[in-house]
Amino acid sequence: MKQQPVIVIFGAAVRPDGSPSGTLSRRVAAAAAFASRFPAATFIPTGGVGRFGPSEASVMAEMLRAPANPAWSFMLEETGTDTLSSVRAVRRLLRPIAIAGPVYAATSAYHLPRCLLLLWLAGIAARPCPPPAAPAAGHSWRRWYWRLREVPAIPYDAALVLWLRLTGRL
Repeated sequence: MKQQPVIVIFGAAVRPDGSPSGTLSRRVAAAAAFASRFPAATFIPTGGVGRFGPSEASVMAEMLRAPANPAWSFMLEETGTDTLSSVRAVRRLLRPIAIAGPVYAATSAYHLPRCLLLLWLAGIAARPCPPPAAPAAGHSWRRWYWRLREVPAIPYDAALVLWLRLTGRL
């Protein structure tokens, strides 16, 4: 029997009308495309209510339920306000249950290294889900902004996770 995966989808903005942003839509589409090869994947969409409601996690779950495989299951993580808090919450969700399958991280390509590192430091041996393609249209300076933002975020968040582990607060 094949082990079914857990796919953690990291959130992104929700628009004022409650619809997903382009980034959120692309992340969910990539996760769904990847999960289509598994008959009973479990999704953990992450993200609380940001500037606009509803929660990022609930918007993602709704997107996946619409055309989705009925055997897919969901564990919503609706408390995360950033990548680190989402990783901590996912760890709390997964700790009490026995995971038989691999854990995958689904997010944008620029964000994937940080998510994988933080999950690993938190004790979750996650693998990458193939990231969505960058939008064809748009400003390349925006893409560079998000990539460059990760440069300080990776060591900063990694140091915080290590500190939280050392102090027993992870």
